[in-house]
Amino acid sequence: MRIIKKYIGDLFISQRFYLGMGACILFFILSFFIPFLYPRVKIIFFIFLFLSAIDYFFLFFAGKPPRVSRIISERLSNGDENSVVLEITNRMNYPLHIQVIDELPEQFQMRNFSLKKYFAARQEHKINYAVTPVDRGIYNFGNTHLYANSRLGLLTRRFTASTNKDVSVYPSYMQLKKYQLISQTALITEHGSKRMRKIGQSMEFEQIKDYVTGDDVRTLNWKATARKGVLMINNYVDEKSQQVFCIIDKGRLMKMPFNRLTLLDYAINSTLVLSNVCLKKQDKIGLITFADRIGAVIAADRKPIQRENILEALYKQQTAFLESDFEMLYMQVRSKIKQ
Repeated sequence: MRIIKKYIGDLFISQRFYLGMGACILFFILSFFIPFLYPRVKIIFFIFLFLSAIDYFFLFFAGKPPRVSRIISERLSNGDENSVVLEITNRMNYPLHIQVIDELPEQFQMRNFSLKKYFAARQEHKINYAVTPVDRGIYNFGNTHLYANSRLGLLTRRFTASTNKDVSVYPSYMQLKKYQLISQTALITEHGSKRMRKIGQSMEFEQIKDYVTGDDVRTLNWKATARKGVLMINNYVDEKSQQVFCIIDKGRLMKMPFNRLTLLDYAINSTLVLSNVCLKKQDKIGLITFADRIGAVIAADRKPIQRENILEALYKQQTAFLESDFEMLYMQVRSKIKQ
């Protein structure tokens, strides 16, 4: 049974074969009315069968099957273009025309996805394409099918490579680096970019320095002024270690789609970006989700693993088809957030 599948089940008739066979049938019909054509048509027909046999031999017996591997990240970013690479090597000693059909996850609903490529003898190609998921969850990438034709192109052989892989689609982590750069205040100088220290009006003390024109007189330090005999002021910087909570509504209205992505996914992607910026600014970040009841609750913290904890919690969030209870949210916030 395996032999039949290998040598017959993977054999397909190409359009060129049907055209050639149709031409032979037409010539045989003409030879019925023009008898002297019959011997010549017979020769042409046997040549056609001989070429088909040669094509079959080259496809099934004259070389090794192509080598196929799929390179894809362990995680995909929701709402962003994610790159997929197919590495295909022609291990035969003659060129092939190959049509590549990759089994994409059912979430993409792409039933006509195919790529065509010419391979010289022993040549390797890397074929790139991009996918844009719009739902979080597990995506199953199936096998990769290659439909190969020789130069004769009369027959087609199918090669199936086992490239099954399950990939998780997480909230849009690709935006983290983009918004991280935007969040950094920088001064452009002749030598490049450098970080700029922001002077704030909070109660986070930094230093005492001499007064210069333009400084806020409300920050004068009278004791230091009396000791040195010149005006001295206090410098303050932005407060750090503030508690920042992102609260995500999972009510029925958040299921509404916009550009194929739900409002909940937009909120989740924004929360992930904001969390990363807060951690970079040394603030404490926490998470609360709710609908008719409280969902995930992550206490505010700034430890290195906090971003991963928030990412995992956001990955699991789903819309509840119920009205959001804001009164319940208020009571829970009052009881859980003390500062």
